[in-house]
Amino acid sequence: MYQYYLFYKPYQVLCQFSPEGDKVTLAAHMPDVQKDVYPVGRLDYDSEGLLLLTNDKALTHRLLEPKFEHMRTYWVQVEGSITSEATKELEKGVVINIDGKAYKTKPSIAAIMEDYPELPERTPPIRFRKNIPTSWLSLTLTEGKNRQVRKMTAAVGFPTLRLVRFSIGKLQCDGLKSGELREIKGTDIEKLLFS
Repeated sequence: MYQYYLFYKPYQVLCQFSPEGDKVTLAAHMPDVQKDVYPVGRLDYDSEGLLLLTNDKALTHRLLEPKFEHMRTYWVQVEGSITSEATKELEKGVVINIDGKAYKTKPSIAAIMEDYPELPERTPPIRFRKNIPTSWLSLTLTEGKNRQVRKMTAAVGFPTLRLVRFSIGKLQCDGLKSGELREIKGTDIEKLLFS
């Protein structure tokens, strides 16, 4: 039977079940899921937010195959007060380095967030520097290259401090606590991802 879970991956948790050195993995947060359930895609060790886990291989293929583009939205805290010029550059696509080669990102949707989003506290918190402001940006992509969001914000002059994947399609981490796992129905998954 297929199973589907939403998980709020905390900061500094590896996106895998197998051990690696002394790093915390998904196994520490979900010891009771079936052995054939795996994360769909990855979130970096130093990123947080929504992770979808399932044993539905067809769904996994549909979400990981680049030709089946789907939207995922990231909330990004950057160093400095991000400008509308920078968001326009991000929307048009910027050149980043992928595996030693220049790559122009696909068009995206970028918006400055006026208010700090309501998110679980991060442990440890972002280092506070009184003389350097920070700001938040919502960035929606249809592709997922390695460390893409961090590379994109750096390319427009605003390094990423905190990175949270807020949504995949219409699936959201809204209301999930850091480290919380929630099972959802397959019928809901289809509606929220592909409608």
